[in-house]
Amino acid sequence: MKIRKIAILLLALCVGLLSGCGSRRGAAVIVAGSTSVQPYAEVLAEEYALLHPESVVDVQGGGSSAGISAAVSGTADIGMSSRALHDSELELWNVVIAKDGLAVIIHPDNPLQNLTLEQVRCIYAATISNWGELGGQEAEIHVIAREEGSGTRNAFEDLAMAKVEITPRAIVQDSNGAVRQLVSNDRNAIGFISLGLVDHTVKALELDGVAPTWDNVMGGNYTLYRPFIFVVAGEPTGLAKQFIDYTLSTEGQQLLMHEGLIPTMMLATEGAEQ
Repeated sequence: MKIRKIAILLLALCVGLLSGCGSRRGAAVIVAGSTSVQPYAEVLAEEYALLHPESVVDVQGGGSSAGISAAVSGTADIGMSSRALHDSELELWNVVIAKDGLAVIIHPDNPLQNLTLEQVRCIYAATISNWGELGGQEAEIHVIAREEGSGTRNAFEDLAMAKVEITPRAIVQDSNGAVRQLVSNDRNAIGFISLGLVDHTVKALELDGVAPTWDNVMGGNYTLYRPFIFVVAGEPTGLAKQFIDYTLSTEGQQLLMHEGLIPTMMLATEGAEQ
């Protein structure tokens, strides 16, 4: 009899644990993809967790193309992309959560302040390979780029390279943070990263005399910018929809703006009111 009671208690405990795990799975959402969008999605997830402690938002990297594929296959509830969707991907449910400028960065000790977009293109095509050709010090330019499949690289290629290929001699990194770190440690380096990630360790160049600022991107004067997109295989439901709704809410958009992005939903609202 005593053994039977113990067995019943163990069974009840197992059922309780399974129920708890099941409810946790039901209140969890996986967001995966662009490493450019990732840090901003993590900030959103942290704030969302404070409002909804019963929910779990798991944010992972992997790259824009990988994130879109994960959303299609169902291994992620929401894919993150920092490039425009390809024609074959437009049938997926998607929303632009913000816009982000691309900054061309150099070491703070580099005396240059401005380059033309054509000069940047020539640097990345390796037809200009010495800073002295641009009015700087005589030194070989160390070209830093993102990896193939990166949304940041795709956006840079589309916006800056005009179908000219990036030199295969470029030093390839797998995140904006890694690019920034390399440039901050090498006075002869050049790279491109998300405008929102520019800090005091690097210098963001003016392009054709236009500074890479929030206002210049919003006004259309600075042309290197790309969309940050959430992608879902079908119409969002459940926690995925709730997290997307939070991202597009006034609170979520203000949070993205505070982090250095251009909140497209708020801009659309302001434009409608004017």
